[in-house]
Amino acid sequence: MALLRLILNIVWLVVAGFWLAVGYVIAGLICCVLIVTIPFGVASFRMANYALWPFGREMARRPGAGGASTVLNVIWVIVAGWWLAIGHIVTAVGLAITVIGIPMAWASLKMIPVALAPFGNEIVHSDRPREPWQF
Repeated sequence: MALLRLILNIVWLVVAGFWLAVGYVIAGLICCVLIVTIPFGVASFRMANYALWPFGREMARRPGAGGASTVLNVIWVIVAGWWLAIGHIVTAVGLAITVIGIPMAWASLKMIPVALAPFGNEIVHSDRPREPWQF
């Protein structure tokens, strides 16, 4: 299983992961221009890391995330989240054209919630046991 994840991550990195991560890094750099938007930049850099190596990791709700996370996510969607989500959709369509690209297309679609709501969520290893209230 670990070998399969490694192979999928390497293929992902070559065909889509690098360019998606570049998109997140660009969004992060733009967000870091102003002091008040630095938290958005940090979240974008965290998502770039996930975009580089997605297999074997997933998104989980951070315990204790509250209303502030929701407000930040709404601002994020308006500023950058929507075009990053569109990037994932376009990438998924391109990858799904071939049979071998279908798992990678699924990984790209799996990242859309991360692109739309980075605050109040965290990226965890798939092997990590989760609490019942987490998804």
